[in-house]
Amino acid sequence: MPPAFSVCVYCGSRPGLDARFTSAALEVGRWIGQQGGQLVYGGGKSGLMGVVADAALASGARVVGVIPKALVDKELAHLGCTELHIVDSMHDRKRMMAERADAFLALPGGIGTLEELFEVWTWRQLGYHDKPIGFLNAAGYYDKLLDFLAGAVDEQFMGGWQMDLIRRDTNAPRLLAQLVQAAGLSHTARLDQI
Repeated sequence: MPPAFSVCVYCGSRPGLDARFTSAALEVGRWIGQQGGQLVYGGGKSGLMGVVADAALASGARVVGVIPKALVDKELAHLGCTELHIVDSMHDRKRMMAERADAFLALPGGIGTLEELFEVWTWRQLGYHDKPIGFLNAAGYYDKLLDFLAGAVDEQFMGGWQMDLIRRDTNAPRLLAQLVQAAGLSHTARLDQI
């Protein structure tokens, strides 16, 4: 049976200092599996990447990992993925992840996470896709970035409509349900019960 939806999750190859980051990754992976979805992610087994993949697999989700050859050893490719694609470049990785996803979600992470997220956000504003995008602001991780972006709107380098293209929440199940619903796909969780 094919998955009901596919969520591309961008997140760190490190766990970060706050245990709530790991808790958020666990919650995301479990929710995707429990709702009959598929996880698409960067294919690593370390840090939050490994946590979200392992939680999704343990909850019955299909997991599609996409990792460039150059990062197989550095990010320790997750050999337990349902599908593991080893690609030539970061461009190939990002393209395949975007093609396989119905929605995008950013967990805490570093410059790689941000670069991937900002690229799909830019593609969305340009009309290259209309898939929903979310920031899971676990433990307030994205507070300062979101404040900076609001400042970019105030300084008229961005429009408010661009900020409206992203959803932001601290509650993983609620945000995931909103993203899947915005993609026009089904899941079993009801928003009013989250």
